[in-house]
Amino acid sequence: MSYAHTGSTTSARAGRNATAGRAGDIALIAVFAALLAAFAIMPPIPVGPAGVPITLQTFAIALCGLVLGPWRGGGAVLLYVVLGLLGLPIFSGMSGGIGVLAGPSAGYILSFTLYALATGFVARWAIRRFRGSKLWIALFIGGLGSSLLLNHPLGILGMSINADLPLGVAAVADLAYWPGDIIKNVLAVSVALLIHRAFPDVLRRRGVPTPGPNAQTAGAGSVGAESAGAGSEGTGSEGTAAQ
Repeated sequence: MSYAHTGSTTSARAGRNATAGRAGDIALIAVFAALLAAFAIMPPIPVGPAGVPITLQTFAIALCGLVLGPWRGGGAVLLYVVLGLLGLPIFSGMSGGIGVLAGPSAGYILSFTLYALATGFVARWAIRRFRGSKLWIALFIGGLGSSLLLNHPLGILGMSINADLPLGVAAVADLAYWPGDIIKNVLAVSVALLIHRAFPDVLRRRGVPTPGPNAQTAGAGSVGAESAGAGSEGTGSEGTAAQ
């Protein structure tokens, strides 16, 4: 009876933790999507022949992946992109709507979610393995590498198609964004590490109880204690009968 009651209590507690974890994940996704929209308020700085602006959005996207990991970070960026395409004025220059996909920034916008996913995978891998300066370097290389492999190639392709530029010209125009990308990744990694120091479990998926060795040892100890208690009761009864 006591074992069944303990099992049902543990299951109920696990269910509550899972629900709270999912609610926390949704809240983080919403908060970081709103953060992305807030960075779009900054006046854009058009650069190059296609006029694709320099913004702080890529800083916030890198931060999503570095802080939340791949799935929640990617979810926050995907939510932001979907809401912008549906018409909310949350893209650079307070623009929005499906029409942005006909502009020169289309490739960059479509790469945002992939960029956050890749950065999140790197962050999850690096934080489990490195500490100190090695962690900083791993996160920086991962964030900048994800940008150069995903964000920039798709951005070049979008500029070439929508601005009617040869790929070579679009690639040269894209070089103007590299210095800013380096600076934004430096800042994103630095901020992300501060957040991880303050909230070390932020990358761990919450609400999924994982019984560790201590819990198992404690469980074994409680069973042993019950057995000992039963033994002592039996000894006591036999002593009483003998008396």
